[in-house]
Amino acid sequence: MPVPVVGLVLAAGAGTRLGLGTKALLSFRGRPLIEHILTQLRSGGCTEITVVLGAQADRVLAHARLDRAGIVTNPSWETGLGSSFSRGVNAALADHPGAQALLVALGDQPGVSAAVVGRLIARHQPGRITAAGYRQPGSADLRRGHPLVFDPVLAAAAAETAAADAGARAYLHANPSLIDVVNCSDLADGLDVDTPADLPLLEIAANNEWQ
Repeated sequence: MPVPVVGLVLAAGAGTRLGLGTKALLSFRGRPLIEHILTQLRSGGCTEITVVLGAQADRVLAHARLDRAGIVTNPSWETGLGSSFSRGVNAALADHPGAQALLVALGDQPGVSAAVVGRLIARHQPGRITAAGYRQPGSADLRRGHPLVFDPVLAAAAAETAAADAGARAYLHANPSLIDVVNCSDLADGLDVDTPADLPLLEIAANNEWQ
């Protein structure tokens, strides 16, 4: 396994559609969701982690234990995910110039487990982008989702294209030949908590035997 693998967690949004404040502090197994996600990344093989905060950053720092993680505060978080992705990638690569890979995860996916992280890292190849894929109900097709593992050079290139509410989307769309999709349907559903209707995902993930 190439080391080190640096994890990047994007958790700067305000959770407006959910209406409960920043999703980083959603309760998951009695602790803030962001703590759970950091644990999964570390257990799955990320040797270092950078977290991008924005909305209610002071509150997250006061109520969640983010020890050993590098913290990047994005003052432009209201412009969308793109600015957080760009700032996070640049900071993570600057802080860890020896990184062999950068794993990007979202701060609102309770189903992402150490098993998913470990599988993606194990399958990742230099010069490539490795994406988790999830099978949709009633279909054999895989939907590409998060986490994503980038070669550092490709992560930096993707950061240059990030804008508005799109992180690496434009870069991925323009470079499909660089992407390897790894089926993780047996380990997670790849869903994130965006609206009140998604809150049951927290309970489903909490009962996941892989976590």
